[in-house]
Amino acid sequence: MGASLPIADSSHPIGHKGQRGSVLVQLKRTPRLAAKELALRLGVSINAVRHHLKELEVEGLVRYEREHRGVGAPSFLYSLSPTGEALFPRRYEETLTALLDSLVEREGRDAALGLLEAHIGGLARRLTAEMVGVRPAERLQVVARVRSEQGYMAEATGGNATGILTEHNCAIQSVAQRFPEICAAEARFLAEVLGAEVDRREHILSGCPSCEYHVRFKES
Repeated sequence: MGASLPIADSSHPIGHKGQRGSVLVQLKRTPRLAAKELALRLGVSINAVRHHLKELEVEGLVRYEREHRGVGAPSFLYSLSPTGEALFPRRYEETLTALLDSLVEREGRDAALGLLEAHIGGLARRLTAEMVGVRPAERLQVVARVRSEQGYMAEATGGNATGILTEHNCAIQSVAQRFPEICAAEARFLAEVLGAEVDRREHILSGCPSCEYHVRFKES
């Protein structure tokens, strides 16, 4: 096997570690959280969270909206700004975009799509070979780990009959916006590797905070 490419660190946004980074990660996973909810998730004081949110707001990385939740003062619900979203891994996005643009110019759009699908197909074959004898629930966890290593911030839940794979980040979002066919190819990739029926219920390109796939494993 040839040398592998370096893996993007998907656990924290670029340049932000510690509690600040953890606040950003939580808002990436679940938009529109109040300071109290963030404090509970992180196990820190609400004052510490408010301090970080204020700094992140000043830096233009988070934004908030007011919402009334029952009686009393409105809640401030925080989400990432577009600048904050851009901190999360976009693995080799610029290089890949430049490569595809060059290929489109020289050989046409179909050639670029063919290259993308060939790459995804090759990865699917390698992973499928590694899944022989692995139970469905474990296959789902392996795929989540691999996707996280690729920058997708993936997590999986479920058992040996059904499951859900959630990807909180799109590591190649600008590429997918220009070549939306890649999203269908990735869904086929998941179905092949998992040996399952895969139904995408949420889609980042459609404005959702994550891509969510519902998985139904085939009976052996």
